[in-house]
Amino acid sequence: MHFAISSTWGPTDPTRAQLPFIFASTALAAGDSVTLMLFHDAVHMATRGTAAKIVPVGPPQRYEEVVSHPNATVIACKPCAEVRHIGEAALDPRVTMGGMDQFHAAAARESARVITF
Repeated sequence: MHFAISSTWGPTDPTRAQLPFIFASTALAAGDSVTLMLFHDAVHMATRGTAAKIVPVGPPQRYEEVVSHPNATVIACKPCAEVRHIGEAALDPRVTMGGMDQFHAAAARESARVITF
């Protein structure tokens, strides 16, 4: 199964910011594939070194497990990043910039499920 996951929460709420990564990690461990799209303030999670500093209250942090997994694609919304003055050079090199067309393609895959945080 493929999960198309969207997130809008960033560093101002560490637990909500990490929830999509926790879900994605669980899906990957079960043998599924994921596309995680970071919108709005969630694009901050993709900047180099930021996610390592974002520690949720209660659940474990799973950013590294997801971004380094071969069956995971992590995309930062390009318009969302640009309005926040975040360029591609500031991103974790394993994260790409993209737009709604990439998220739509992931959501339109056969047997895909869409999850939003």
